[in-house]
Formats: sequence, C-alpha cells, structure tokens
Amino acid sequence: MFLSVFDVFKIGIGPSSSHTMGPMTAANRFLDELRSGDYPRARNARPAALTVSLHGSLAFTGVGHGTDRAVILGLCGENPRSVDPDRMDAMVAAVVESGRVSPPGHGTYRFRPAKDLVFDRTTVLPGHPNGLQFSAYDTDRQLLLRRTYYSIGGGFVVTDAELEAVKGASPADADVPYPFAHARDMLEMAASSGLSIARMKRANEEALRSRKTVDEGLDEIWEVMSGCIDRGLTQEDVLPGGLKVKRRAKAIHDQLDAQWQRNEMTPLMANDWLALYAMAVNEENAAGGRVVTAPTNGAAGVIPAVLRYHLKFETGASREGVRDYLLTAAAIGGIIKHNASISGAEVGCQGEVGSASAMAAAGLCAVMGGTPAQVENAAEIALEHHLGMTCDPVGGLVQIPCIERNAFGAVKAVTAASLAMKGDGTHAVPLDICIETMRQTGLDMSDRYKETSQAGLAVNVVAC
Repeated sequence: MFLSVFDVFKIGIGPSSSHTMGPMTAANRFLDELRSGDYPRARNARPAALTVSLHGSLAFTGVGHGTDRAVILGLCGENPRSVDPDRMDAMVAAVVESGRVSPPGHGTYRFRPAKDLVFDRTTVLPGHPNGLQFSAYDTDRQLLLRRTYYSIGGGFVVTDAELEAVKGASPADADVPYPFAHARDMLEMAASSGLSIARMKRANEEALRSRKTVDEGLDEIWEVMSGCIDRGLTQEDVLPGGLKVKRRAKAIHDQLDAQWQRNEMTPLMANDWLALYAMAVNEENAAGGRVVTAPTNGAAGVIPAVLRYHLKFETGASREGVRDYLLTAAAIGGIIKHNASISGAEVGCQGEVGSASAMAAAGLCAVMGGTPAQVENAAEIALEHHLGMTCDPVGGLVQIPCIERNAFGAVKAVTAASLAMKGDGTHAVPLDICIETMRQTGLDMSDRYKETSQAGLAVNVVAC
C-alpha cells in the first residue's frame, strides 16, 4: 500500500483524527452504501431508521473526543475536510431536537442520538480498537443493512476486508519509481539514485498526479497548518469539555512578541516560540477547529511548530524548502504506519506524538541540508525517546497532557535533527529497529493505557 503525502496529511477538524475524522468519514461511507439501494436482505426496501454503536476506545473516550458529534455530522452528510466548524453546534443541536437526519441525496431517517447512538464498552470488535457499526432498518423495523468500520488512525477508515488488505499490502507493490517499505530500502534507493528523500517522495507523488497538483496540495497543507497556528495565537477562551482548561497560547505569544519587538533575546527564546506554536495548534484542535492530521490530530502541533520555527529562525528558508520538509516527513510517516501504527488506541502516544516528532525531525534535518543517512538518524533519535509513551487523556479529552505533549515532541524533534546534523548518519540503532520496537511495545502495553482513559493521568487527575 503506497501512502501518499496527502494520505499522511489530511485536512479536517479536531479534536481527534481517529475519533472525529474517521467516524465522520465512516458515516459518509455508510450513507453512500445506503443510497445505492442494494440491500442484501430486502431489495427495493426503504430505509427509515438508523442506529450506530461505538466500540473499544471510541466507546470509552468518544464523548470527550467528540465522536458522537462526528457521527451525527457525518450522517447529516458533512465531511471532515469541508464542514464549517462555526455551524457544527447548530447542526448537532437540530438533530438532537428533531431525532432525524436528512443528508443530501437521501430522504429523512429517524436517528435519535440519545437512543440510537450507543457507546458499547463491552462488545469488542475483532479488527481494531476503534470500531463502529452502522445499521439501517425499514419501516417495519427489519434490518436492511449493517456495516462495520474501523478508524485506524490519521483519519483512515477501513472495513474488515480492507483491513486485511492493508495488512498484506506493501509499498513495494505500488507502481511508483521508489516504492520503499522500510527505512533501509529508502536509504538504498537514495544511495543508488543520488536523490534526496524529498525528491524520491516527489517522484512517487508525480507518478500519480501532476507536479502542479502536488505543489498546490503541499501549499494548501502548509496554509492550513500555518493558519491553525495563527488562529491559536489569538484565542483566549476556555476549552470545551468540562476540565476548564484555559488557552495559554495567546498570553505566551504576547509576552514573547513584546520581547521580540524590544530585541530582548534570551537563551530560551527560540525554544519558547517552538513550544508556543505547537500549543497553539493543539488548543485549536481541542476546540474542534480546522487542523491537519500530522500524522494524527492528537499530534497535529509538532510538524507545523517545527516548520514555523524553521521559517522564523533559519535564514534562507523558502517555499520549496517547505515542500521538501512535508515530503520528507510524509516519507517517514508512511514507513512508520506501514510497519507499526500511528494510532494511540493501538500503540499509545508513542505512535502519535512519537511518530510526529520523528517525522518533524526528519523534515527539519532535510531542509538544513542533511544527507539521507542523517535524516534517517534524526527520525530514529526522535522516535527512540518517545518509546513507551502512554495515551491517558484526562476526562477523555485531547487536552491534558496532549497539548503540552506536542510542545515537548517539537522540542525533541529539533534536538534530534541538531544531533543528527552533528554526525555523519552512522548510528547504532536503525530507524527500522526503532519502529519495530515501538510496535512490540504497543502490543505489550495494557489497553488501559491506550486511549481508554482507564489508567495513568486519566484516573489520577480529578476531571470536574
């Protein structure tokens, strides 16, 4: 399976790619099947009512992550990329009040969220910890159609059959010039071709779409990322969900900007700006704003923060450098997703913030002039020092410790890139071994520490 840069970086809404974007997309897919009219149990019957059940991590932390809202919006025909965040509350409220959804191109279906949207914490679906089941019934309450989907991280949604296909697929099977499935393949191809990782990734993308389309898509991704930072630096409200977490990015920005204007440079200033950018993005994500999976929403702040940091503090930064940064980061993200996971429900936060930090470290190393071996080294350093990180969101919300965790992921990424640039790319632990270690660690990790909010900070901090 070839992962495009546009698979790794998806434009959508917060607070969670697996709990928000994935379920909304699953609802869209179910509506498409419903509209086809081809029901295995009763052809030509008319669907009249819908139900949805959430399983695994979606059931345990779905309320805090906004999964119920996402399902409702998806059944209204909205999708993550185009939904208007300013209209979401009104749309959800209308469905709750009426007990009906009327998606475009469909009739009206009965759907009462309080009764028909079930958080099932006892039934485990076999494919993945993030499972959803959609059902449609006719006017006689007979089942017409039932579909199971899995939200496997980063906004990806698959059926049981597709999940098996994904597990068996390899980038080497793709019709692209540089189909690397592992970091060692990537380095071998770079050595034989003489190309950078970004140029190989670009060649793969351009095998599928025009250069103009690739560049426009990359520019749009950065525009949304950058806009998310900017909006996050201007907001002052309390984040939703009940923890009463106050946004801090604007106040920190005002302090740093005043120092910047007075030319008061301190040893920690660059680090402070870096952390600030990451927090701004993840405060926006927690508020349900427009974000880009990088590679997930819970880790959406690391990659934009490191890139904005590079643009602010590095001379000679360019638009082409921005594109190379994103292409390099996506190459590393694709390798991690293919060989392990980017899902907090599957491997903990090492797969989310850890992967984001590795991707950002690789991208920064690349635009600072690093060789492919140094880029691979930077990614390995960053990922290695996230191994074992749990996913234990307080109150099931993507706020504590998620917002600050992105800041630290960004700091580790910059440190990793800097260390790698000081060497020649030779190092003891290959990135592939680090990724495999992350996968094994995730398998060994108790489910209580994997986005279920059943252990760690989630139970030791009072959510009120």
